[in-house]
Amino acid sequence: QVQLVESGGGLVQAGDSLRLSCAASAGTFSSYAMGWFRQAPGKEREFVAGITWSGGGTYYEDSVKGRFTISRDNAKNTAYLQMNSLKREDTAVYYCAASSFNVPTTAVMYDYWGQGTQVTVSS
Repeated sequence: QVQLVESGGGLVQAGDSLRLSCAASAGTFSSYAMGWFRQAPGKEREFVAGITWSGGGTYYEDSVKGRFTISRDNAKNTAYLQMNSLKREDTAVYYCAASSFNVPTTAVMYDYWGQGTQVTVSS
Protein backbone atom coordinates (compact mmCIF):
# COMPACT_ATOMS: atom_id res chain seq x y z
CA GLN A 1 0.00 0.00 0.00
CA VAL A 2 1.30 3.42 -1.00
CA GLN A 3 -0.20 6.66 0.29
CA LEU A 4 0.35 9.76 -1.83
CA VAL A 5 -0.11 13.36 -0.75
CA GLU A 6 0.06 16.23 -3.23
CA SER A 7 0.92 19.82 -2.36
CA GLY A 8 1.88 23.05 -4.07
CA GLY A 9 -1.29 23.97 -5.87
CA GLY A 10 -2.74 27.45 -5.80
CA LEU A 11 -4.03 30.46 -7.68
CA VAL A 12 -1.62 32.02 -10.17
CA GLN A 13 -1.73 34.27 -13.19
CA ALA A 14 -1.17 33.17 -16.76
CA GLY A 15 2.55 32.94 -17.46
CA ASP A 16 3.46 32.13 -13.87
CA SER A 17 5.03 28.94 -12.55
CA LEU A 18 4.14 26.40 -9.88
CA ARG A 19 5.83 23.30 -8.58
CA LEU A 20 3.67 20.45 -7.36
CA SER A 21 5.01 17.85 -4.99
CA CYS A 22 3.81 14.31 -4.32
CA ALA A 23 5.06 12.72 -1.12
CA ALA A 24 4.79 8.96 -0.80
CA SER A 25 4.50 7.10 2.48
CA ALA A 26 6.04 3.79 1.55
CA GLY A 27 9.69 2.87 1.36
CA THR A 28 9.02 1.07 -1.94
CA PHE A 29 8.46 4.38 -3.74
CA SER A 30 11.48 3.77 -5.98
CA SER A 31 9.90 0.64 -7.42
CA TYR A 32 6.94 2.54 -8.90
CA ALA A 33 6.59 4.63 -12.00
CA MET A 34 4.92 7.92 -11.12
CA GLY A 35 2.48 10.01 -13.05
CA TRP A 36 0.56 13.25 -12.89
CA PHE A 37 -2.99 13.58 -14.11
CA ARG A 38 -5.44 16.45 -14.09
CA GLN A 39 -9.18 16.86 -14.19
CA ALA A 40 -10.96 20.05 -15.11
CA PRO A 41 -14.64 20.63 -14.25
CA GLY A 42 -16.89 18.68 -16.57
CA LYS A 43 -13.98 16.87 -18.20
CA GLU A 44 -12.42 13.45 -17.88
CA ARG A 45 -9.21 12.90 -15.99
CA GLU A 46 -6.29 13.18 -18.40
CA PHE A 47 -2.67 12.11 -18.33
CA VAL A 48 -0.18 14.96 -18.01
CA ALA A 49 3.27 13.49 -17.39
CA GLY A 50 4.99 10.33 -16.26
CA ILE A 51 8.39 9.17 -15.09
CA THR A 52 9.90 5.71 -14.84
CA TRP A 53 10.89 4.22 -11.50
CA SER A 54 14.54 5.18 -11.98
CA GLY A 55 13.80 8.63 -13.34
CA GLY A 56 15.60 7.76 -16.54
CA GLY A 57 12.54 8.13 -18.73
CA THR A 58 9.92 10.87 -18.86
CA TYR A 59 6.92 11.36 -21.11
CA TYR A 60 4.36 14.10 -21.52
CA GLU A 61 0.99 14.94 -22.96
CA ASP A 62 1.45 17.10 -26.04
CA SER A 63 -0.09 20.28 -24.65
CA VAL A 64 2.42 20.49 -21.77
CA LYS A 65 5.59 19.50 -23.61
CA GLY A 66 8.23 22.19 -23.20
CA ARG A 67 6.35 23.80 -20.29
CA PHE A 68 6.06 21.07 -17.65
CA THR A 69 8.83 18.92 -16.22
CA ILE A 70 8.33 15.81 -14.12
CA SER A 71 11.06 14.61 -11.79
CA ARG A 72 11.53 12.46 -8.73
CA ASP A 73 13.81 12.11 -5.75
CA ASN A 74 13.75 8.49 -4.61
CA ALA A 75 15.77 9.31 -1.50
CA LYS A 76 12.95 11.64 -0.40
CA ASN A 77 10.08 9.45 -1.68
CA THR A 78 8.82 12.46 -3.60
CA ALA A 79 7.80 13.23 -7.17
CA TYR A 80 7.50 16.71 -8.61
CA LEU A 81 5.79 18.52 -11.45
CA GLN A 82 7.36 21.83 -12.39
CA MET A 83 4.84 23.86 -14.38
CA ASN A 84 6.03 26.92 -16.27
CA SER A 85 4.25 29.33 -18.61
CA LEU A 86 0.91 28.34 -17.14
CA LYS A 87 -2.22 28.92 -19.20
CA ARG A 88 -5.87 29.24 -18.23
CA GLU A 89 -6.52 25.85 -19.78
CA ASP A 90 -4.14 24.28 -17.25
CA THR A 91 -6.71 24.99 -14.54
CA ALA A 92 -7.68 21.67 -12.95
CA VAL A 93 -7.29 19.42 -9.97
CA TYR A 94 -3.92 17.71 -10.30
CA TYR A 95 -3.40 14.17 -9.06
CA CYS A 96 -0.27 12.13 -8.64
CA ALA A 97 -0.37 8.38 -8.99
CA ALA A 98 1.92 5.36 -8.67
CA SER A 99 2.07 2.44 -11.07
CA SER A 100 3.74 -0.94 -11.19
CA PHE A 101 3.90 -0.67 -14.98
CA ASN A 102 7.07 0.60 -16.63
CA VAL A 103 5.61 3.33 -18.84
CA PRO A 104 2.02 3.87 -17.81
CA THR A 105 0.10 6.56 -19.68
CA THR A 106 -3.51 5.76 -18.83
CA ALA A 107 -5.32 5.98 -15.51
CA VAL A 108 -6.22 2.28 -15.42
CA MET A 109 -2.51 1.42 -15.29
CA TYR A 110 -2.06 3.20 -11.97
CA ASP A 111 -2.51 1.48 -8.63
CA TYR A 112 -2.44 4.32 -6.09
CA TRP A 113 -3.72 7.89 -6.18
CA GLY A 114 -3.40 11.03 -4.13
CA GLN A 115 -6.31 13.23 -3.13
CA GLY A 116 -5.48 15.99 -5.61
CA THR A 117 -4.42 19.62 -5.43
CA GLN A 118 -6.19 22.51 -7.13
CA VAL A 119 -4.37 24.63 -9.67
CA THR A 120 -6.18 27.73 -10.90
CA VAL A 121 -4.71 29.96 -13.57
CA SER A 122 -6.28 33.37 -14.11
CA SER A 123 -5.77 35.58 -17.15
